[in-house]
Amino acid sequence: MRKKIAAAVAVTALTLSACGGGGGADFVTIAAGGTSGPYYVIGASMSKVFSEKLGAESSVQATGASVENVNLIADGKAEMAFAMGDATRQAMDGTGPFKDNAHTDLVAMTALYPNFVQIITTEQSGIKSVADLKGKRVGVGDSGSGVELNAQMILEAHGMNYDDINEDFLSYAEAIDQMKNGQVDAAFVTSGLPNSSVMDLVTSHDVVAVPIEGDGMKKLLELYPFFSEAAIPGGTYDQAEDVTTASIMNQMLLSPKLSDEAAYEITKAFWENIDEIHAAHNAAKQITLDTVTDGLVPPLHPGAKKYYEEQGVDIQGAQG
Repeated sequence: MRKKIAAAVAVTALTLSACGGGGGADFVTIAAGGTSGPYYVIGASMSKVFSEKLGAESSVQATGASVENVNLIADGKAEMAFAMGDATRQAMDGTGPFKDNAHTDLVAMTALYPNFVQIITTEQSGIKSVADLKGKRVGVGDSGSGVELNAQMILEAHGMNYDDINEDFLSYAEAIDQMKNGQVDAAFVTSGLPNSSVMDLVTSHDVVAVPIEGDGMKKLLELYPFFSEAAIPGGTYDQAEDVTTASIMNQMLLSPKLSDEAAYEITKAFWENIDEIHAAHNAAKQITLDTVTDGLVPPLHPGAKKYYEEQGVDIQGAQG
């Protein structure tokens, strides 16, 4: 499969028989995230669309999410990739995990939906604030993932770091499983709402979503302006009230090695079958043509830009 992908991204004009000979993508590998997260669920729906509507050989790949996905795109090992705005910005600026490996040629298809930073624990833990994480066993996401980047940023904004907690590099599902077993006290879960792993925890425990607010929120927005203040709506995890937290926009990256024709066909298929993608996960319902450029960090791929221009979509906010 890797050989096929490498060959595909090297081709500048691909022929897609299912599209009557028009330019298109024969192979579409989508770098997603952990199998329990929205990235993977939504990516699987997209892969199905590309297989059925374009006749492409498409697959969704389980990964460590944002940071790994950016590297997969940059290395020509995926045609599409989910990534959070913070990881994308750091990749283009050559900071954070990309300090020695900047990726300045990233391009995007569209902004997607906001991810909510969810610090999840249980009533039994007694954790009510970020400060209460001190000395606790905390799942901070897969090593190098966008979730882990968020965890470090949230702790920094509260005057903390890994020296203050017992960090454990776990996926959503792993962290929740260990929380059930009493081996983890809390977990950072940055995703769309609701997160299926957290919903699973709700069935057996009284779940608490720890707020990010006050001086900690103020400092976070000063340090990292790509975050926004948001709220986890009451009832999401059986909690009575809204919980203040931070959010960050997800985006869909395209390989810069894709031809304009291939990127155009992928973009067209995505939007012409958006109802199927919306049905995959509640978070996906927020993906609309009205928010194509909201919080978008990289410029649009020329092929995607062509589709939006044909459709009369406002992309004035887009770079490039």
